Amino acid sequence: MAFESGKATRGGGGDQPSPRDDAIRLLARREYSRYELESRLSAKGHAHGDVAACLDALAEQGLQSDERFAEHFVRSRIQRGQGPRKVRAELDQRGVGRDTVGRALEDAEVDWYQLAAETLARRFSDPGDAPKERAKRERFLAGRGFDFDQLKYALSHAWDANELD
Repeated sequence: MAFESGKATRGGGGDQPSPRDDAIRLLARREYSRYELESRLSAKGHAHGDVAACLDALAEQGLQSDERFAEHFVRSRIQRGQGPRKVRAELDQRGVGRDTVGRALEDAEVDWYQLAAETLARRFSDPGDAPKERAKRERFLAGRGFDFDQLKYALSHAWDANELD
């Protein structure tokens, strides 16, 4: 390695950060799943073997954790009013294992039925008079990732709290 302008350079010239440098830079901003980091580091041109070794080391040091990523992800999606089906699908897309996803959803200790009702009440002021209006509310909740039972509960209880005001 040669040194130019205070940085170590590799044989072909040009300053290219190591996979670890790039990974640390990414992790400094937010949590990433291993799969996301692997994709981003590979896209930057790092060799697959170097990326895998780097990610193994980061995981051993506790700097990258799919469990921690899933926990943060679930909490952020709950705050957005998203249901468990959508959260699970998004974590699956990010390469987080099913067991890790299941634990993160369980550890969140959220009442998904109540969350569906609160989300619906924030978006709509009433259950709707016409079947077309009720169908619109059902599609809204289904699109947010709530299952059929949570949807039905929300439709019948979303405006209960408003009566207490």
